Amino acid sequence: MQEFDHIQSIWDTHKVEVKISSDEMLKQAKKEVNGIRLKSLLNLAGMALSFIAITSIWTFYDVQSWTTHAGLTIIITSIGVYTFLMYQGHKLIANNDFTIHPKAFLESLKLYQINRFSLYNKLYWIYTIALSIGLTLCFFEMLERLEVWIQYSLVLFSLGWVIFCSSLVRKVAMKREKERIALLIEKFERLSTQFKD
Repeated sequence: MQEFDHIQSIWDTHKVEVKISSDEMLKQAKKEVNGIRLKSLLNLAGMALSFIAITSIWTFYDVQSWTTHAGLTIIITSIGVYTFLMYQGHKLIANNDFTIHPKAFLESLKLYQINRFSLYNKLYWIYTIALSIGLTLCFFEMLERLEVWIQYSLVLFSLGWVIFCSSLVRKVAMKREKERIALLIEKFERLSTQFKD
């Protein structure tokens, strides 16, 4: 038993330093940066498709009520503004090459992190409220043509969907992206210290 305790004490005092080469770390960072860029582009493409879909509904659907026009205007405007803000964030990480200007890219990555935090917190609620108001205004005309049980089902589904996305989905996405960007910033900071040595 004493031998085991002795081995255990040696094991506890022994520290193993894991050294990853700067090339390996750079490969990992490059892969993660490309993943963030791709996700950002896919988000922009999804928002652009939403913009086109809502605009085409307005173009091809015979809208009679002023409330529907007002609702679609609010929805299209909020999607357009949110897409523009997402594009501004995308430019922060898309324009800089981290292999040529690592310090500039690190600063852009930190700005991107702040930008995403703002999008997921303050601006998200403005976007959600605007979409909800626009959808409510559109429902006045669109739902009156449907049966009562379908009206209630659509309203409940829409309300549930907004609550689901605003609570669970937003928090999970925000946490995952925050951890991913923080880890990437940490890697770039370690890389910059390795290159100084």
